[in-house]
Amino acid sequence: MKKIYGLVLLFLLCQCSDVTPSIPKDTSPIKNGGLIIPDGFQATVFVDSLGPSRHLAVNNNGDVYVKLSTDKGTLGNVALRDINQDGIADSIQRFGNYPNDGRFATEMRIHKGYLYFSSELVVYRQKLIPGQLIPEGDPEVIMIDEFPIRWHNAKSLAFDSEGGMYVTFSAPTNVCEDQSIDYSDPNSIIKGEYPCSQLDFLGGIWKFDEAKPNQKQADGMRFATGLRSIVAISWNPEDDQIYALNHGRDYLYNHAPNYYSQWQNSTLPSEEFLIIKEGKNYGWPYTYYDPVKKKRMLAPEYGGDGTIESAEDYEDPIMGMPAHWAPNDLLFYKGEQFPDRYKEGAFVAFHGSTNRNPYPQAGYIVAFIPFENGKPFGRWEVFADGFSGVDVIQEMTDAKFRPVGLAEGPEGALFISDSKKGRIWKVTFDRDKDAFGIRDRMVVERRKARSHLRTPDEKRDLLPQK
Repeated sequence: MKKIYGLVLLFLLCQCSDVTPSIPKDTSPIKNGGLIIPDGFQATVFVDSLGPSRHLAVNNNGDVYVKLSTDKGTLGNVALRDINQDGIADSIQRFGNYPNDGRFATEMRIHKGYLYFSSELVVYRQKLIPGQLIPEGDPEVIMIDEFPIRWHNAKSLAFDSEGGMYVTFSAPTNVCEDQSIDYSDPNSIIKGEYPCSQLDFLGGIWKFDEAKPNQKQADGMRFATGLRSIVAISWNPEDDQIYALNHGRDYLYNHAPNYYSQWQNSTLPSEEFLIIKEGKNYGWPYTYYDPVKKKRMLAPEYGGDGTIESAEDYEDPIMGMPAHWAPNDLLFYKGEQFPDRYKEGAFVAFHGSTNRNPYPQAGYIVAFIPFENGKPFGRWEVFADGFSGVDVIQEMTDAKFRPVGLAEGPEGALFISDSKKGRIWKVTFDRDKDAFGIRDRMVVERRKARSHLRTPDEKRDLLPQK
């Protein structure tokens, strides 16, 4: 029987071209692949060391598709299949005959039988064939960004129920400032352009036809504006609205040291959890959102001093999240496997800060935001921690892993991707759902006291300077 099983498995593997004979797998004995998650949940390493990876999607048969983060070349996508159904990938194939331009190429989504993905400048799609791991044919170009590659250039996607595709066109600057200014000069006066010309083509979300090929930005409609950098975006079918998390501005202290301290520089402003509505303006670059004051404040580059509220009526977030945590994916949980408190709620992958010095870097977790009656309630929660592998993250490079992508499997498992080494975790729940309660969540909620999750103490949390 063993011989027959071996021959059958060999036959199945041979049906896929370019299968890697040795699949990178987790060999560490560390529980849950190093993750710290609520009691009753388990995490397995679905695959390890794919190379720097961004977002991912899971088909209705369990096949997993991952977007690689590479500077150049083709074959920027990876397809994974768990042949023997043990929760670990057995087959891996690279594919994608398209120029994989830019490290921040980000998207991977399955929609109406197609696999949608993006480079930094182009949105593609390929037809998925039932039972076939690799999509059919060459990638079809759906939308082209004609601007050169620039900072904050991710092409994140959301789809509504009526054929609309929403694409992010983030702004390349911090606050629409003059790029010729030397930021290192403390005597420089940083001014923002008014009105900001970037908002004509960037700093917003555009709506396109999900099926029309070769669209340019001019073929779409500017749906919303005043958004600095959106990577995490999702359509919520519960209320038929787009939700997104905006990366808040940086350099309050660097641009206005007379008005802001280094501590304020690390704790302001919010990363903004938003409902994106047609025609609305969300205030970038003229304002930022202060999570303590719960007010939209005038940016110092436009006359603010940390105390002046915005005079304009811009949209506020539905929740202010901690500063500089870099929210890079958003998933509304629809499965039945997890306890009921997670149903319809939002998971957020925080990629982690890079610029909170002289205080510890922060984020590097997957958070959960409960929803009730279609609206967020309560506070955000820690769902998965342990990615960084260290207690104090002094520099981003100290972190072992950085979570970036989220996807839900057909049976309700949660997949999490890592941008540093390309590890993918599969999180499942197999206990009595009705018995799950607050005590089971305390193992992760207690972690809010750690340096990468708490608001830093202005004096005690100062890091030793090199």
